[in-house]
Amino acid sequence: MTTPDPQTSPKYEDRVHRSGGGIAGGVLLLGIACWLGIDAIVAGEGSTPWRALAALLLVVPLIIAFTLRPAVYVGDDRLRVRNPFRIIVLPWGQIEALRSGYSNEVFVKTGGKFQLWAVPVSLRARNKAARREARRTAQDGGPMGTGGGGRLGGALGGGLGGSRGLSGGRGAGSDGPVRAESDQVMDDLRELLEQRATVRSAQGEVTVRWAYEVMGPAVAGAVLLVILVVVG
Repeated sequence: MTTPDPQTSPKYEDRVHRSGGGIAGGVLLLGIACWLGIDAIVAGEGSTPWRALAALLLVVPLIIAFTLRPAVYVGDDRLRVRNPFRIIVLPWGQIEALRSGYSNEVFVKTGGKFQLWAVPVSLRARNKAARREARRTAQDGGPMGTGGGGRLGGALGGGLGGSRGLSGGRGAGSDGPVRAESDQVMDDLRELLEQRATVRSAQGEVTVRWAYEVMGPAVAGAVLLVILVVVG
């Protein structure tokens, strides 16, 4: 019986992170846009149906790009980031750091950085997590100025760029501080980066591909709409 090589054997299953709020908002916006657009196409007169069609051709891809499309695919060897207009493939060995502030970003060793649209920062969620951590600390009897304050500081400081691992806690039932969902996702990514950055299979080049399947229809719709407005 052979022992798996820790440098090549996978430790994590592939998973996908998306914004639930973004998806819900996108579905709502698509419903409104299609309702108004189809109504204008059916009931409109003159050039109105054509303008409505051009507007839909412009608006629908943009709504999809900014709400339904963003996703972060976490693999054992690489991180694939699908942003509104680009797809970035980042081998773990090329990632310098993952940072959180008012947005979540990944920095590469070549000096570039990319925003994680699918993992948006929620200041409200952070504040809620901090309040839950404060209540838990008070219930545990820890003084806020000593051990309890340190845990509360971890809940706040980690979300603003700290590099805590999975032990950073997932809720009230864990030993670590209570974390906002997006901050916990970033903690998971940081731990995976720490473990996989030097693995042979996680090396390679950073690749960036533009999403022409989104940009093309949007540009065509914009051009057509401008022409229809100018022609009248």
